[in-house]
Amino acid sequence: MPDHEDSKPESLMEKITEKIHGHKDDSSSSSDSDDDNKISAIKSKVFRLFGREKPVHNVFGGGKPADVLLWKDKKVSGGLLGGVTLIWFLFEVLEYHFLTLVCHSIILTLAVFFLWSNASTFINKSRPKIPEVVIPEKPLMQIVSALRIEINRGFAVIRDIASGKDLKKFLSVIAGLWFVSIIGSCYTFLTLVYIIFLVLFSVPVIYDKYEDKIDPLAEKAWIEIKKQYAVLDKKVLSKIPRSMKEIKDKKRA
Repeated sequence: MPDHEDSKPESLMEKITEKIHGHKDDSSSSSDSDDDNKISAIKSKVFRLFGREKPVHNVFGGGKPADVLLWKDKKVSGGLLGGVTLIWFLFEVLEYHFLTLVCHSIILTLAVFFLWSNASTFINKSRPKIPEVVIPEKPLMQIVSALRIEINRGFAVIRDIASGKDLKKFLSVIAGLWFVSIIGSCYTFLTLVYIIFLVLFSVPVIYDKYEDKIDPLAEKAWIEIKKQYAVLDKKVLSKIPRSMKEIKDKKRA
């Protein structure tokens, strides 16, 4: 009997301590979740360049192209950049012609394999294994189909602009094309492509490494651009009619 009576207060004390600890655990877990929510809310409020919400690696697709652009695979990235640099050096600096380069490359390749194949019989070595190159149909058709869709989309945009529905869009496209033509007159097409290639292989990796320092500067620049655009819109753009119909309505009025 006394043993039974002693077990009751012990069980009551255990229940009380369990409730106290449970309450503490609940409060600590709720406080942890509140802290996590606050941190996520603060992160969501942080300005990110181009309004992105994902990491830079995911913005570029998150696959092999992203690994190459962000130098995750340094051998592939360095080899690709070196190859493009060599092509630019041959065509722009040495003024090598594309057709001449293709013919010389094929001549050199055929000569090496031909001599190797015939010399193997005299030196008792195996013949070179020449790979069989076959272009697969499915990936080629996918590329052609995607290219066709983008070309048709471009034609639709050009048709929409040329129809005279939106005067602002027409003027902005003309200004953009004029700017590109000025840049094109300063550089050759290959040099321009090479510059774009260098930008793609340098800017993303620099931004990925120093995004916490670049984003605040970009936020200040974006705020200033919005202010200047508001002034331009108030003084100039708002006075431009959106279509020829608005011009006719103003003349009638």
